[in-house]
Parts: sequence; C-alpha cells; structure tokens
Amino acid sequence: MRKSTAAVWEAVHAERRRLAADLSPLRAEQWEVPSLCPGWSVHDVLAHLVDTARTGRVGFVRGMLGARLNFDRLNQYGVLREKRQDPQGTLRALREVSELTRTPPVNPATRLVEAIVHGEDIRRPLGLVGSYPEPAVVQALAYQVRTPVAFGGGRERAAGLRLVDRRTGTAWGAGTEIEADALDLLLTVSGRPVELDPPG
Repeated sequence: MRKSTAAVWEAVHAERRRLAADLSPLRAEQWEVPSLCPGWSVHDVLAHLVDTARTGRVGFVRGMLGARLNFDRLNQYGVLREKRQDPQGTLRALREVSELTRTPPVNPATRLVEAIVHGEDIRRPLGLVGSYPEPAVVQALAYQVRTPVAFGGGRERAAGLRLVDRRTGTAWGAGTEIEADALDLLLTVSGRPVELDPPG
C-alpha cells in the first residue's frame, strides 16, 4: 500500500472510530432526526456507512448489477441491508467494520470524502461538533472539485467559483471567490446546505 493511500485509510479508520464514540450516548428519538442527506435519518446514514465499509470491488459491481445500474437504488438497498432494528446494533456494526480497507474500483479518496461528509450529515443536525485533520479535509475537497456530480463529486457545483480555505489560503478553481473553512467548502461542493457568502 502506497504511503498516500495508507494515510487515507488511517484517517478513515480514525473517523469511523470517532463517529462511533460520538453516537454512543444518543437517545432513541435522536436516531430518527433527519440528516443532511435528503430522506435519510441519522440512523439511515449510519447504516449506509456500515454498508460502504463492507463493500469492495466485486461487491460493488454485483450490487450495481442488482440495482440495475442505479446508484441511488444501490445505496438504498445497502441501508436496508445494514440497518438494524436497534440503532445500537448498527452502531456495533460500525465498530466491527471500522478497520476495513475495502473500496469500489475508484480512488480511495472517495472513502475519505464519505467519512467526513457523512460524519457531518449526522453530527450537524444533532448539534455535535466533529474534529477532522485539516490535511484530510483539504484532500477530500481537492478530490470533490475535480470529480463529476454523477460520480459523487462536486465539480459542476464548484464551476465558476474560486474556493479559498480561510485557514491555509489554499484555493481551487477560478471565478467568484468564496472564502470559508475547508470543511464548509467540502460540504457545499458535496451538495449539503451550508450558507457561504462571497466577501463584500
């Protein structure tokens, strides 16, 4: 495993463990809070994370065929498969898969994007504050701005914008300048409802 890939997995595994710890004290009603993913509860997103952690290259191809090449249907099947009746059971499943290094036939950075963005999909509606290594967030953002929306990225959303990380000054793209924390920029290009205002 290359050093850069190993660093991605180290960050992903750490985030899975942190998320499991953050969700351990949730009350029963909190699991049904709507996440930032339209139509999905906090519990649904957790089940999705379990499903994707278990999914490798062969499983992804088989799953896509079973879903008739519909990516959204594939994800919904995964949620139904991994969502336990008791949310604590789904949480235990996340702990069990937290160290897996499986991925579809795509760049491993997709798992980094997923860990951070879905972590915020869950945490923000619950009022929880996530803590992510800055290099991991920047790497995830760099991947999203060059990946088409059809493949889970945010290239079209970032078109015509110059995104500037206010902490590091790192910038992506050209056009109307948007300056914000890299985490908020990542969520925005990933299609999440984050208000970002142009400087003025």
